[in-house]
Order: sequence, then structure tokens, then C-alpha cells
Amino acid sequence: MKKKINLLILFSVVVLLALSTMQFYLVKTTYDYKVAQFRTEVKAKIADITNDYSDIDSTIFNKKDLLYRELAMNYILDNKTRNRIKNAILQNQFKKELTHKLQLKFEEEIPDLKIDFAIVLNKFVLYNNAKAADTIFAEKPIIGNKLYGDLASLDDAFLVRNYVGTTSGNTVNSDFKLLTEDALYVSVANWETIILRRMAMILCFAILSILTLINLFVIAIKALIKQKKVSDIKTDFINNITHELKTPLATLAISTKILERKDIRDNEKHFDNLVATISRQNNRLQQLIDQVLDNSLGENEIELQKEKINSETFLSSIINDFKISNPSIVIATEFKAIETSLFLDKFHLTTAIQNVLENAVKYGCNHINIRTSLVNNQFNISIQDDGIGISKSKHSLLFDKFYRVEQGNLHNTKGLGLGLYYVNQIIKAHQGTIAVISDLGKGAVFNISIPF
Repeated sequence: MKKKINLLILFSVVVLLALSTMQFYLVKTTYDYKVAQFRTEVKAKIADITNDYSDIDSTIFNKKDLLYRELAMNYILDNKTRNRIKNAILQNQFKKELTHKLQLKFEEEIPDLKIDFAIVLNKFVLYNNAKAADTIFAEKPIIGNKLYGDLASLDDAFLVRNYVGTTSGNTVNSDFKLLTEDALYVSVANWETIILRRMAMILCFAILSILTLINLFVIAIKALIKQKKVSDIKTDFINNITHELKTPLATLAISTKILERKDIRDNEKHFDNLVATISRQNNRLQQLIDQVLDNSLGENEIELQKEKINSETFLSSIINDFKISNPSIVIATEFKAIETSLFLDKFHLTTAIQNVLENAVKYGCNHINIRTSLVNNQFNISIQDDGIGISKSKHSLLFDKFYRVEQGNLHNTKGLGLGLYYVNQIIKAHQGTIAVISDLGKGAVFNISIPF
């Protein structure tokens, strides 16, 4: 059973991880799509602003074309000026002015987005008559080749468009054509936040789905563990109630066997005592069966049938019956509350005290001391044994339902299977209390107090 549950838990974990991975993949795919969609929208808006940089300021671009022609002619006359051409283009005098005008245009046309941009020079190619093209400058886009704009890095930017321009000119001996290529990169401030806002519903649904799956998984696992625990408890209860039923049966068997002796039958006192023991154990056996059928284990569910009893007589009868089934255990008594009348449920309290005594035997005791006293209108019963004791760390668990100290499995004697929980419920039903004083190797003392 345990192996099957472990396999089921493992399978459930694998399924949960697979579903979570699938959910993550779907969210990631949606995120990538939203990013691409957002960039397409930005590109479209910027394209609406200008299809040609010259639309921003034709005068500046006319000056730029003149600069490019002049640089091309200087190169034709002296091709050693290649690096100077690049520097002259990148350090042009129109940089600040065009950057400012483009920035204003973006702010006017796209006020809901904060855009930083950079126009980067990619190529500067010269065609001189029929000669092969002379590539004066050609590099991959880097921020160091920025012509215009305030963008500090291309790492978080995306390409909006490439722009190819041509300029024609002539020198004394030849005609030429100049081809330039630059690229516009933009970066939108807080673009991740914008994407996440657009995905708010999807993210909420994904998170809710994962949390729901995890919650259902936890509930299912808890249910399985609880079911297994209930099954184990049921098995233990059946096994242990069998032992509990054997206790009065064993007492009846021993008492009956003793009655077969002629000397006992001839002794009226012993005979009467044995008959009384048989009667008590018979009643106890019947009530024990009724109790199991009724399953009255909650303190608020126990129906007490209280009657007036003499404390000393009541405890003596429990001790005498216990001695019959446990003749090797030495029991000493010290009754300070003599001739005290109590009003309680005789059967339930008998079962509770017998469980404490049997618990002492189960944990290896040889001697038991039972004391009674009256303090502040409380009838106190102290049951002390010299068994193996109970670790202080386990005291808080002793009265939990179905809890058993592990060392108890080393002994053959079994209790009701409901352990001290049942004892605790009986004492509580009488508005009393029970406490334990114990440590490993030092025996245990159970103190029971019932209102007088």
C-alpha cells in the first residue's frame, strides 16, 4: 500500500511538473508574441512619422548630401583619406540639431511612449565609373557608429528600419555614385512593464491555474495519506481491540479454572470473590463490545451513566481484577482518601484506570504504586510505575488519538489501540484532568484529578 501511494505521489509530481512546464511554455510563447506585436506597432508609428529622414528637415539633409559628395571627391583624389571620411561623417555638425528635431517629433506623435533612438551608419560605398565598387566603410551596427540620437547602447534596442541613400557627383576626370546605408534603432522605456500589463489577464489565469493544480495536488496527496492512515488505524484498532477483549476473557478463564478447585468452592469468601470477579468481567466484556459498536470516543459524545460509589472499594476491585491477569506485577496502595463517595461512570472510569495500568505493563514495569488523596475538592489518583519511562519530548503526544510510543512495539501486551487518548477523554468527560511525569529510564507517574 505504502509503495503504491509513493508511486502515485511520484507520478502526480511528474504530471504537475509537466503541466507547469507546458503552462510556462505557453506564457513564454505569448510573451514573445506580445513583444513582437509591440515592436511592430512602434515601427508602424515611427514609419508614419517619416518615410525619409529628409522629411524632418530638408535643409539639413541637403547639407548632409553636400558633405557626402565632398568626402567622396576627396577620396577619389586621395584614397588614403578612408579613416578621415569615417570620422568626418560620424562627427558631423548636424548631429545635435537633427537629434533634437527627431526627438521632438517622436514626443509629439507618440506621447504615450518614451523613445530613445540612434541612427547608426552601416555602409559608405563609392561607385566610380565602370570600376568595381569601393567600399570605404562597412561594419556591423554598433553604437560607436552613431550618426544621430541619444541612445547609449543597442543592447536593449530593436531595429526599426534600414535606410539606403544614393548621391551622384563628378570630378574632373570621372563621374561617381555614392551609396550610404544607415539603420534606425529605438528603445522604449519600461517596455517590459507595458508588455506585462497587456498580459495581465493571461498571467493571472496562468498563476491561478498553477496554484489550483498545486492545491488540488496537495489535497489529493493529503487525502491519500489520510486514507492510508485511516486504513492503518483500522487495522491496528481491530488487532488491539482483540487484545482488549482477551483481557476480560482471560480473567474469566482463570477465574473459572480456579473455581474448579474444591478448596476454593469450599471457601465461601474466595468463592464469592471469584463469582463477583466473573460477574464484573462479564459486564465489562458486554459494555466493551457496546462501546466499540457505539464508537463513543469524543468527550462530548460519551454518555456517562454516573452512580454513587465508594472510592476505596471501586479501586480495590480494579486492582484485584488486574492482579488476576497480571500476577507477576507487584501493586502497592496508599489510600489517604478513605470512605470517600464519588459520583462517576463506573464502567468508563474502570476502563480508563485499567488502560493506565496495562500501559505500565506494556512499558516494562514490575512494581506499581497507587495513591489517593483529597486536595481542594479534587479526588486525586496517582499511578506510579518503574517501567522504561517516556521521553519528555513525547509527553505532548501521549494523549493524541491513536498515538503510541515507539518503544511499546517491543512488548507483547497491547492496549485498546486508542491509547491514553481514550483515558484522557474519559477523564475530561468527568470534568477532570490527567497529567504525566516521566523520563526515559525513570518510570512514569500518571496523576488523575476528578472533582469531588
